[in-house]
Amino acid sequence: MNQDLTYIHPEAKIGENVKIEAFAWIDKNVEIGDGTWVGSNVTIMEGARIGKNCKIFPGAVVSAIPQDLKFKGEATTTEIGDNTTLRECVTVNRGTASKGKTVVGNNCLLMAYVHIGHDCALGNNILISNSTNVAGEIIIDDFAVISGDVQIHQFVHIGGHVMISGGSLVRKDVPPYITVAREPLSYVGINSVGLRRRGFSPEAINQIQSIYREIYVKEQNVTQALKNIEQEMSDTEEKGYVLDFIKNSQRGIVRGYNGQ
Repeated sequence: MNQDLTYIHPEAKIGENVKIEAFAWIDKNVEIGDGTWVGSNVTIMEGARIGKNCKIFPGAVVSAIPQDLKFKGEATTTEIGDNTTLRECVTVNRGTASKGKTVVGNNCLLMAYVHIGHDCALGNNILISNSTNVAGEIIIDDFAVISGDVQIHQFVHIGGHVMISGGSLVRKDVPPYITVAREPLSYVGINSVGLRRRGFSPEAINQIQSIYREIYVKEQNVTQALKNIEQEMSDTEEKGYVLDFIKNSQRGIVRGYNGQ
């Protein structure tokens, strides 16, 4: 690193083999794990906890104070997992008193101009494409794929292994394993391509298809669909995940597509 052209607070904890390019700015109360690369003009602010072997591209801002009028300066953090990449001009705000931290997991890719709001909890192996905005206190489970220019409402829960179409407005929870598109955002099928790529068995994929046929295709309400799934389908990890997700949904789940 060129210390004449960077600012690193003396209290920052920098791991082994970290490369920090010119004009980067690193505040106090920051920890950066071994092998991470910090590009030029990156700003890493107080409360950042960055894992090993991450890549942070020019213009990114990690752990700025939240854009939340309730924030009173409390001590909170932003936690970035190992092997995660933040591309150009990504912004990740730190937490508030609500959750205390904003988390982005391991092996994630946030493409250019993505914004992650305060108190979000992102799992592992998540891909978020360019210019998507993730509002505060959103949960995104492992292996979700979110396309570009998506706008996600605060408090939404996005399940694992979903695919969200570009330009979508996400106002409701998105259950796991499905693809959603159109306006208003609707179920358009299961994410069968992604599931096959990740090693789900044909039997598991067929059961997931049957589960969502009950929920979205048959003419019945969600309560009746869940009852049928519980009584008529074999107990599997996938079935349990879907049932728990929907039963615990606070905002309600996305609608089914009616073809109109």
